[in-house]
Amino acid sequence: MTDGGTAAGGDGGSGRDGCQLHEREAEIRSAGRAVEALTRPAGAGTGELLLYTGAAGLGKTAVLAEVRREAKRAGCTVLFARGGERQRHEPFRVVRQLLQPVLAALSAEERAQAFGPWEDIVGPAVGLLPPGGQLDPQGVRDGLDFVLTHLVQRHSPVAVIVDDLHWADPESLGWLAGFAVRARELPALLVLACRDEFPDDALALQHGLVGRADRRHELRPLQPASVAHLVRAAVGVEAEDAFCRHVWAVTGGNPYETTALLREVLDQRLDPVEESTGQLRELAAGARGMTLRHWLDKLGPATLRFAWAASMLGTDIRPDLAAVVCAQGPETADQSIRELRRHGVLTGTPGGRLEFVHPLIATSVYQSMPPAVRTGMHGVAAVETENAGLGLLTASRHLLETLPEGDGAIVGKLRRAAREHLAIGAPEAAQRCLRRAISEPPADEDRAVVLHELGCSALLTDPATTVNQLRLALADPYGLGPELRVDATFRLAQALAHSNRVGEAAEVCAEEAARTEPGPGRLRLEVAHFMFAAFQSEDADGPGRSRRLAEFARMLDMIGLAFTDAGAGAGTAVGPGAGGGPTPDEVLFERDGLAHAVAVLRCWDLTLRGADRAEAIALAESALPGGRLPRSLGWTNTIWGFELPGILGISYLYADRVDRAEELFTEAVRAYEVAGWSGGHLGFAHLLTGMLRFRCGALVEAEDHLRRALRIAERIGPEGPLHWDAVGALAETLAARGQLAEALELTRTHAFGPPYPTVMVLPDAPTLYGRLLLARGDAAGAAETLTAAGAALDARGWRNTVWAPWLGHLARAVAPDRPEEARELAGEAVRRARESGTDSAVGSALRLCAAVHERPRAAELLTEAVRHLERSPARYEHALALVDLGEALGTAPTARTALARGLELAAHCGAEALAARAGELLRTGAAG
Repeated sequence: MTDGGTAAGGDGGSGRDGCQLHEREAEIRSAGRAVEALTRPAGAGTGELLLYTGAAGLGKTAVLAEVRREAKRAGCTVLFARGGERQRHEPFRVVRQLLQPVLAALSAEERAQAFGPWEDIVGPAVGLLPPGGQLDPQGVRDGLDFVLTHLVQRHSPVAVIVDDLHWADPESLGWLAGFAVRARELPALLVLACRDEFPDDALALQHGLVGRADRRHELRPLQPASVAHLVRAAVGVEAEDAFCRHVWAVTGGNPYETTALLREVLDQRLDPVEESTGQLRELAAGARGMTLRHWLDKLGPATLRFAWAASMLGTDIRPDLAAVVCAQGPETADQSIRELRRHGVLTGTPGGRLEFVHPLIATSVYQSMPPAVRTGMHGVAAVETENAGLGLLTASRHLLETLPEGDGAIVGKLRRAAREHLAIGAPEAAQRCLRRAISEPPADEDRAVVLHELGCSALLTDPATTVNQLRLALADPYGLGPELRVDATFRLAQALAHSNRVGEAAEVCAEEAARTEPGPGRLRLEVAHFMFAAFQSEDADGPGRSRRLAEFARMLDMIGLAFTDAGAGAGTAVGPGAGGGPTPDEVLFERDGLAHAVAVLRCWDLTLRGADRAEAIALAESALPGGRLPRSLGWTNTIWGFELPGILGISYLYADRVDRAEELFTEAVRAYEVAGWSGGHLGFAHLLTGMLRFRCGALVEAEDHLRRALRIAERIGPEGPLHWDAVGALAETLAARGQLAEALELTRTHAFGPPYPTVMVLPDAPTLYGRLLLARGDAAGAAETLTAAGAALDARGWRNTVWAPWLGHLARAVAPDRPEEARELAGEAVRRARESGTDSAVGSALRLCAAVHERPRAAELLTEAVRHLERSPARYEHALALVDLGEALGTAPTARTALARGLELAAHCGAEALAARAGELLRTGAAG
């Protein structure tokens, strides 16, 4: 395997062209030890993160060059990349430098193995496949982890070396920061070099990488003796001590500045004697500043123009492209290159490309350009980069540097570039392009559309931006077309809901529906209003909204035929190509999609109200033609989002139809993994799967899925609904396993408690908080919390005793002081559970009811609870009821049987504390 990067010039006076490195022995030894640890025999090699920091010119590049040589000598596969100051806005540029060479060298079969299931997701990001549809950035990062892990395993040991990390593009930097955590688990050495000059938006990533470094070396300026060695190596051994000392004082011991000054000394033919020291400071200032006048005097206008073009192109410079950008023919360009080499500005690479000898020179050349020239040359570079086949992903960074001129063609290119950025998982890059397109500006009739694209580009990563831009798009005087306006409203509502503003989301849909002409768009907004309203934790008119939803469903059924005949009610002609109207298939899809969505919402409404499970299941089945999710309700379909299939599965779960729920949730995980949606969507799928496993009594599996959901939620941000859901469900699971202290610490750490979010939480947050208060012995606090929770839920008309079993736990809280009230509360819980007809609900309510009754009656209630629970999938609840029954039966012969069954089932569920309790009762005969 060959080195995956191009050769690079080192820092001045730091080992380039065979010069000896000075005062970097410790840094080199450290790298040698890391390489030695990596290449231990028999697969015993271990990975590390080695970090070199320091100001510009101190020799980081030269040290990394030595590390590369050492790693190659030791038989490592070396992947190399360098950040570029001018190329920070090219997404995944560093990733491409690292991975493209090694992947391109593989056979088609080997490359397919390296990509695995991630080819369509990672391929576009590394530049080996054309962009497709919009990708989740986290999915791309996860796919890159998979690919590099595979390469490390197949080509170990591997050294991943990145120079000038402070100039890495944000997408690559974000991935590297995450991969650094895994590097220790693999035979991979990660070596990074950077200045402390990261952009503000990358400071968190910088701090994370610095904190994870196993070995960190901050390079220091050279001592006077080393500078004297450099001076005499450059100008001759006759250089006087005083002259050498003054060079050190003027340059501060910076190797690059020392070399640059010595070059000026040679150019000016300055004698290296004490009498010449007075001129050193002026020469150093000129070498350091390198103004336009400096470069003109040094290079001349033609050569300088080529250098300007090269500085804009960044690193790994194509000579032919630089020549076109600066309008030089082949002969003139060749002469410019020779001059730039002679003056130590550019150097060549093995691939025939050019590099600046040092990034400081590139910066100086670029900054010497007059603003008008710089802007104009960026415009030329944008055109010529695209003409050279490098694509809009590369050309767009030049467009960002041009001045707005109201050019519709530029707007079009920026919009296309944004789509390509989204298709490789780089939404921030897409947003830069779209913001620049708006400032161009676009034509009046296109402005709202560009704002809509900008808002949608941030939906997965920045809901606040989505909200702001979509509001602007909807308020634009030229406006959006009817279909796009409906879509913009729905996306705005989604962003609001994901920002814990679900009430605003419902209101936005209702207001826009009132302004929309009758037809499918208006119906979609009305359904969306019902959907978001259903997720509000509080609603002053919950029962009324349930009635209106049922009336809306009947109305939709009644107009179904007319809806089809009238071209979806919009007054358009029906038939392929008839006046631009929808085809019959499109009309049926629209109508059926609305009907399926409404059926799911009605099913969810009945489920939360604790209504007869048979009626709820019938509605659920009507939303699954052929027993499968229709296309309009697909997990990755953007018509409704993941909320509707999610609540459909939960409705099945609460109705004890775990077979249906498992089919849906397994499909969700698979769909999001295939699509590369590794952010909130996959987190939600793991949450649902964890809830399913908890309900079935597989507590260990439930904990695993819920921890995955929580990790994703923490990565997204603590304000979203997923975070609340994951913390609550995980705390409930930990408590069931007997890890109450950890559950309480989890809720404390994540501030799970009042004030609660405006969106409903699974399980109900106030009810769970009250249960945890009761578990830690605060019966009074629990009673207060559960009473308030019950009042809010009853006002909403939500009587589901599985999602929010507040009545039974409130009964336990008040039982010591008010036993009669406790029995009334527990009895009401049983009545409500019987209304649903769900065995797990009835069994759980009976078990809680038994807890507030004396032993003879408690045993009767628990016997009935066991009968219901053994018919249900709720194995943990079944185990609880069996152990409670064994204890309530006392010395009766059947007590030990119940306890033994409870012990076996508890152990199978992973409920350690419950199993221990059952075991203790069996050992002591404490049934008495």
